Amino acid sequence: MSTKNLLSDLNLTCPIVQAPMAGGATTPELIAAVSNFGGLGSLGAGTTAPSKINEQINQIKALTDKPFAVNLMVLSATESTTFDTPMPEWLQAHYDTLNIPVDLPSHPAQSFEAQFAVLLNNPVPVTSFTFGIISKSQVAALHAVGTQVVGTANHPLEAKAWADIGADAVCVQGVEAGGHRGGWLPQSQQDPLGLLTLITQTKTVTDVPLIAAGGIMSAEAIKAVQAAGAQLAQLGTAFLTTTESGVSDLYKTQLLKAAQGERRAQTRLTRLFSGKQARGLMNDYLERFSSYDNETLPAYPQLNAMTQPMRAAAATANNPEYMSLWAGQGVSQVQALSVNELMTQLTNG
Repeated sequence: MSTKNLLSDLNLTCPIVQAPMAGGATTPELIAAVSNFGGLGSLGAGTTAPSKINEQINQIKALTDKPFAVNLMVLSATESTTFDTPMPEWLQAHYDTLNIPVDLPSHPAQSFEAQFAVLLNNPVPVTSFTFGIISKSQVAALHAVGTQVVGTANHPLEAKAWADIGADAVCVQGVEAGGHRGGWLPQSQQDPLGLLTLITQTKTVTDVPLIAAGGIMSAEAIKAVQAAGAQLAQLGTAFLTTTESGVSDLYKTQLLKAAQGERRAQTRLTRLFSGKQARGLMNDYLERFSSYDNETLPAYPQLNAMTQPMRAAAATANNPEYMSLWAGQGVSQVQALSVNELMTQLTNG
């Protein structure tokens, strides 16, 4: 049985982790507000250039003296630099029909190695990782600069792998979670586990401290995952509609419409936007091209780069039907609140 206590180890006063959502949602103001309240704010930096990550770390440090986390996506040099499959014909035809110019970047993703170096040169209290697993020596290097390490798992074997290399905690992400799934083993995709089942099964193979993620939107849900064996709860969708969130007004409006019954609150797992399973609100794009979701698609980050022009054009045109509206199964409970108001609700239940 683990004797580690994440609340004390991470110097938190409430058991809430704000999920590290990449793409601009996690502003320094959002992160600092969560951390200043006593939770763990998290910067989703997986798609961010190293120099910008360094700048954002400094901005967060200027806004809070409390612990916060920086999250990176674990990608190999080949994955981040190579387009080794052509654009799907149906996607190219879609671009041609709408006369959307496609100018792909030279590299589909940022260099993980360069991003990781920032964490050693400008240390932060906590780092977390998704989409893969780092090495034991990389964990040791982070520990050497005073940084605690959190892995992400969709399957018990992934959690055990993180524990085996010395991670301080593992975020177990149930199938209910919005956005991209963090696992990397085939088992995590073949039979995705619900959060409570994932917690229970993980505790049979490792005693590493667990952070629970997936569909958590209330004080009651936080207590439920703690009762199941997780020490902390990680919430993402709940923070997307806060005042401090960096997502567009259009995105926030669609989430709030789902909560108010003005659009379907139905979500689904899809690979159609990025090549990796992710959960978001249903829209015209996911319905129109749903038949291709089970076909062989370019992997992440290649398809993610290929669909970026479409998503950008949709955002410019104020058309949510071709944007990736990432959201978890608890989306019907989102509210337009400040971070302080939301955190107060989550800790007073």
